[in-house]
Amino acid sequence: MAQGSFDYVIVGGGSAGATLAARLSEDPEITVCLLEAGGDNEGVLVRAPAGAAAILPGYAKTANWAYKTVPQPGLNGRRGYQPRGRGLGGSSAINAMLYIRGHKNDYDAWEDAGCTGWGWDDCLPYFQKAEANENGADDAHGGDGPLQVANQRSPRRVSHAFIKAATECQHRERADFNTGENEGVGFFQVTQFHDPDRRGERCSASAAYLRPIRDTRANLTILTGAQATRVITEGRRATGVAYRRRRKHHRVAARREVILCGGAFNSPQLLLLSGIGPGNEIARHAITPVHDLPGVGKNLQDHLDFIFTYRSKDRDNFGIGLSGTVALAKHVMTWRKTGDGMIASPFAEACGFLKSDPAQDRPDVQLHFVIAMLEDHARKLHLGHGYSCHVCVLRPKSRGEVRLASPDPLAAPEIDPAFLSDPRDLETLIAGAKMTRDILEAPAMDRFRDRELFGMDGALTDADWERHIRARADTVYHPVGTCKMGVDDMAVVDPALRVHGMTGLRVVDASVMPSLIGGNTNAPTIMIAERAAEMIRRGSDPQRAESTRATSSQ
Repeated sequence: MAQGSFDYVIVGGGSAGATLAARLSEDPEITVCLLEAGGDNEGVLVRAPAGAAAILPGYAKTANWAYKTVPQPGLNGRRGYQPRGRGLGGSSAINAMLYIRGHKNDYDAWEDAGCTGWGWDDCLPYFQKAEANENGADDAHGGDGPLQVANQRSPRRVSHAFIKAATECQHRERADFNTGENEGVGFFQVTQFHDPDRRGERCSASAAYLRPIRDTRANLTILTGAQATRVITEGRRATGVAYRRRRKHHRVAARREVILCGGAFNSPQLLLLSGIGPGNEIARHAITPVHDLPGVGKNLQDHLDFIFTYRSKDRDNFGIGLSGTVALAKHVMTWRKTGDGMIASPFAEACGFLKSDPAQDRPDVQLHFVIAMLEDHARKLHLGHGYSCHVCVLRPKSRGEVRLASPDPLAAPEIDPAFLSDPRDLETLIAGAKMTRDILEAPAMDRFRDRELFGMDGALTDADWERHIRARADTVYHPVGTCKMGVDDMAVVDPALRVHGMTGLRVVDASVMPSLIGGNTNAPTIMIAERAAEMIRRGSDPQRAESTRATSSQ
C-alpha cells in the first residue's frame, strides 16, 4: 500500500528529525513526510521534567526503546543499559533537559579531520538560531529560536552546597557553560519552557519545533507508530522508505531525498537492513547488497560514567518513603500552579567540567550532581533521601560498533560500546573519580552527608577504584559516531551529510559526529539538524550554505 510521494521523507522524529521536519516545511513549496516509530509523547510524564525518573529506567516503555548492550568484557561481562527516546522528540522527551554544547575545540577538531564547515565558528550561529534563552540574546546565545532554554526554577540547597564544595577544592565557578569554554562548576541551563503559558514544562525538540506548526502546515505529514523497515533503492539511489504501521506494510516515495534521523543506534541499523554497509555484515544476514560501505555501524563512542551515591539526613531533595511521598505530592501542586518546585527539576542540577591533568587543553571529565540516590539507572531504588554524583570520561579512546542482531527490522540492534577496551579511559575515569570524591567530602557537604552507599569512603588504591568502576560503571546516554562524517575510508557521510556512494540519501543525527563532543549531546544534535536544513535548502554545500547565510544576514 502506497502512502504517497513527498519531496523529503524523514525517518525518526527525535531531536534531529523534529528540527529538520519543521525547518524544511517552512517552504510551502516543499512537501515533507516524517515517520516516527513511537507516539506523540504529549503525556504528563513527558511534560513534567521529573517524569523522566519513571521513563528513563524503562518503566514507561512506550517512550523508551530501553536497549541493552552485548556483554562488556571491560565491565565484568555485564550487559549495559541504553535508554533511548521513542516517540516525537526522541531522547529530548526523556532526558534530563541539560543544555550543553561542548568545548569549541571539539568542533574545530571535526574541521581539522576533514569536516569542512563544521568548526566552532561555523556551528555557533546554528546553536543561536535554535535557541530562545531566558537570559536573552548575546554573542553566544539566541533569544528567539524555537528551543526554550531556561535557568533552573528552584535548585535544591544541596546542589548549591556541591558548587561551594567544588570551589573549596579550588575549582572555579562558572555561570555559562556554552560560550565555547566550559571549565568549572555551576548550574546547568535546561531545555524547559520559561514563557508564562507553559512555564516549568519540558521543552523537547517536538514541543519546540513540531507542536506549534503540526496542525497548520498542509505540506507536513507526520505519521506516528510508523516503524521504518528499509530504505527503498533503485541502484544506488534512495527513492523511498518501507515501513510498518498498525500491523500493515506501507511504502512512501521520496522525490528528492530520504533522510535518516534515527540516532546512533537506529540509523546504522536501517542502513544495514537496506543493504548499505560492510559487505560481510550484510552477507551474514542474507540481505540483498546495495552498497559496500565499511564504516556503517563502526566508530561507536559513548560517555562511560561512574556514580557516587550518598544517604542524607537532609530532606530537601528527592526521597522514597512516607515523607518523600508527602513532599512530592506538594511539589506536584506547586508545579501545576507555578511551574516551580522539585517536579520542574532536571534532578541533575549542578555540573562540573574538570581537567584530570592541568596540562589538558580542555576538560576531559564531566560531573552531574543529582538530587536523588541513584543505582543502575534508577532501576534499583533505595528508601530514604540522598544525592549522587556522576563522573564520566568526555573523550573516550574506546571504539565500539552497532551490528544487526537479526534481519528482522523489528528486532533491537546489537550494541557493543566496547567500554574500557582502551586502558587510557580507565586511567582518566579513576583520576576523575578521585577528584569527584574530594568534592563530595569537602566541608561544604558535611551537613548533608550521612554515609556513602558502596563502600567508597575509605582509603582506596587504584586497584580498588578499578574494581568499583568495572562493577558499576555504565553509559550516561551519549552514543554517537556510527555514521560518521568525513572524507576517509571509514566515513559514512560527507560534510553535507550525504551518504558516500549513494544519491538521495542523508543521515542527520548524532551518529554523524566523527568524535564525541565534551558534554551532553542533545543541543549539538539539534544544531546539526539546523545546519543540515539550511544545507539542503541552499544546495548541500556547507561552504555555500555558510556564505549564503552570511550574505543574507548583512
